[in-house]
Amino acid sequence: MAAIIQSRSGNNVYLYESESYRTKDGKVRNRRRIVGKIDPSTGERVFKPEYLEEKGVASFGGVGEDQRLYSVNDVRNSKVKELGVSHLLGTISRHIGLTKALRESIPDSYREILNLAFYMVASGEPALYCEDWLYKTDHEPGRHLSSQRISELMQSVSQCDRNLFYETWGEYRCENEYIALDITSVSTYSEQINHAEWGYNRDKEKLPQVNICMLLGEKSRLPVFQTVYSGSLRDVSTLRSTLGFAAGVRLDRISVVMDKGFASTKNINEMLGGDEQTRFLIALPFSMAFPKKLVESVRAGIDSVENTVVAGADVLRGASLVRKWSGNDVHAHAFFNSQALASAKNNLYEKVQSIFKKAKAQPNVYESDPCAKRYLTFHKEGGSIRGVSINREAVERELANTGWLILLSNHVSDMEEAIEVYRHKDVLEKGFQQMKNCLDLARLRVHSDDAMQNKIFVGFVALILMAHINKVMSETHLFKNWTIKKMFKCLERITVHYIKNNRIVSPLTKDQKSFLEVFDVSLDL
Repeated sequence: MAAIIQSRSGNNVYLYESESYRTKDGKVRNRRRIVGKIDPSTGERVFKPEYLEEKGVASFGGVGEDQRLYSVNDVRNSKVKELGVSHLLGTISRHIGLTKALRESIPDSYREILNLAFYMVASGEPALYCEDWLYKTDHEPGRHLSSQRISELMQSVSQCDRNLFYETWGEYRCENEYIALDITSVSTYSEQINHAEWGYNRDKEKLPQVNICMLLGEKSRLPVFQTVYSGSLRDVSTLRSTLGFAAGVRLDRISVVMDKGFASTKNINEMLGGDEQTRFLIALPFSMAFPKKLVESVRAGIDSVENTVVAGADVLRGASLVRKWSGNDVHAHAFFNSQALASAKNNLYEKVQSIFKKAKAQPNVYESDPCAKRYLTFHKEGGSIRGVSINREAVERELANTGWLILLSNHVSDMEEAIEVYRHKDVLEKGFQQMKNCLDLARLRVHSDDAMQNKIFVGFVALILMAHINKVMSETHLFKNWTIKKMFKCLERITVHYIKNNRIVSPLTKDQKSFLEVFDVSLDL
């Protein structure tokens, strides 16, 4: 028999329906679900509308008079819910095809995934408090999301479900669009996640980690695909697998934009090889011989008005050449930023001059200093230091390639297009920052691989919504006066009142109307 019990959490007292049952081995267990809370001002029990509708009666057996349930047509069951943020997120999800993609790929759990993603975007708080947020919010219909239900959800979505979503979502998003590829690290305290290993931690934390590799559309600025790797793997070793996974979910006809971390002779050869080449644009590090030779071939004549390239706020010099790479013609684009070189030169000269003065005053002290050994020469005679001088060759060698950027592509022939496409890649870096800072993914507080994969997946869904909001606010210049959090606070004040089955939306302020218009969202008043 079910009974209503109370349980305090913080300043709130929640109502749970508790039902006893026996397991297969005969043991007695209790199953609980939250069905309401105590009104702090009146002390009365307030039940969820969906729970009332489920029961469909004024009271039921085992519940005393002080625990009675009011029907949905009783004025005592009036409710006030926050509407603005949840309605905005729900409309965005439908407009960009996210709801449809989730419904087609994960039909049994898509509503819960969306509600959890909405909560992550709206609050940025741990999933533990999701049910509290849903309780006060007019949200997409779906099963309750208690901590236990979230844990079950994190175990229920399979890799096949996720892959089907990536395939369905990719059909909406990546046609005729450059796709930026990058990787980030997420730390964890758990010792039960197989993918968590020690490796290069981008946040400089002394914790095991997993690596998240993501593809993101540069025009739509929306995430398209992601996969998780062991924390010990470096960027350069994940490219082949990522492109293979992407092709497996039909994301093979894409143009990939990558930074220096993915550049290696092996990776470039693989993208150029095969029956159908991978279309790519990649930055090359000066640890490779190719960019060094290219710079030397164009250095003398690069600084001319004919070679000027305007890239955003920067005025660059550029040169574009066709070169051979493993028998294939490739487009090599060299860019030189004289302002970046001047700034780096001034900083380095100041640093060297400072250590030079200190070394001259105390040569025996600074002889073993790493910085002094790098830039200075200590002249000895008879075992004693007789003088100190600046090693100009070491200084000039460090500045030799400063201010230069080398891009390599097998399909982008125009250097202005190349620098524009590459610079747009920073939207992915901003996406990673949002995922960690705004979506409670800076730490993985889970204790199994399945839960880890699905928490990151829900974070991916939330990041799609966050990325669209960021894109719209950037294009409409809302960031001049508003932050996303400040806008959400304003929209939270839009409420909906349920009185005797009537739905009444509160009047909108000027700011609230402008936000909804910018995102093409309508409200039925």
